[in-house]
Amino acid sequence: MKIITSVEELNELYGGAGEAATAKVTNALTPLYRLMIEASPFMALATVGPEGLDCSPRGDLGGIVRVEDDKTLLLPDWRGNNRVDSLANIVRDPRIALMFLIPGSNTTMRLNGRAVVSIEESLLASFEMDGKHPRSVVVITIDEVYFQCARAVMRAELWNTERFIDPANLPTPGMLLKAAKGDFDQETYDREWPVRAAKSMW
Repeated sequence: MKIITSVEELNELYGGAGEAATAKVTNALTPLYRLMIEASPFMALATVGPEGLDCSPRGDLGGIVRVEDDKTLLLPDWRGNNRVDSLANIVRDPRIALMFLIPGSNTTMRLNGRAVVSIEESLLASFEMDGKHPRSVVVITIDEVYFQCARAVMRAELWNTERFIDPANLPTPGMLLKAAKGDFDQETYDREWPVRAAKSMW
């Protein structure tokens, strides 16, 4: 297999980035970048730690993050599986990367920065939902932010409802768990999961 082993080889192969690819990068939110990020209810959060990399999906009603100012975003950490992979990475290595998706838009937003995990009571209380507070809030400092070329979303036809996959044709969560642990009770898990999720969203 022939492989690339240097950045110089990559640049020779791809010819370098065009003006638009570099001009779009800013070290803080512009008003239009803020509009895009505030419109996003879903993002992927990438972190790094001693065990390696992690990428976690995050979603919320309305915007996924609160814009505190043009250099700071606030991400409430709502209920999940308590693995705390992302949070454990952040407390040991603050570097993070975010990718925001906006339903119906082919343009995504990318952000690189640093984060801390806050348990400041007033901050937790400010995110109250259904009488509940997040256990922590990830405070993100922006190093660079830019929009991503739309080709990937366009190629995937991500928002084309005619190409949506029927979940009935995919394995259920219970099936996936049973495949990993042979004696797992997949039927009970799949039967109880919708009600359990609805009661533990926040």
